Amino acid sequence: MEIEDEKNNEKQPYRLDEQVGYLLRLASQRHSTIFLQQISENLTPTQFSTLIRISEFGDLSQNHLGRLASMDVATIKGVVDRLKAKELIQSSADKGDKRRSLISLSAKGRELIDTLKEDGARISENTLAPLRNSERKTLINLLLKIS
Repeated sequence: MEIEDEKNNEKQPYRLDEQVGYLLRLASQRHSTIFLQQISENLTPTQFSTLIRISEFGDLSQNHLGRLASMDVATIKGVVDRLKAKELIQSSADKGDKRRSLISLSAKGRELIDTLKEDGARISENTLAPLRNSERKTLINLLLKIS
């Protein structure tokens, strides 16, 4: 397969090193390594995202939490179960709908959230370290556009 070069309308050979999926995977792997080295608690990125979303939105149904954290039903259930086991979140009956439970941060989770936000900012900073400020803004805007 050849790719058309917009500058001179010539066909260019397919090169893996220039493909968006491959480059996104490499960037993701680099970010994951930084995350695992620098997160204060023993958390996965999905657990981290879940805790941050709860801190941002307050009490949430598991289904809504999954949508906000971009996880399917099975994934968010596993994440919630593991965070409950770590005593970072809790569930309680929804006063408006007894069939539904609401997920919230536990006292331990609330104590941890500021540290996690600081970790997240530092991890993002280190992930983006090779880029100039203007490039960082451009990258974030482009990722938002394709997400």
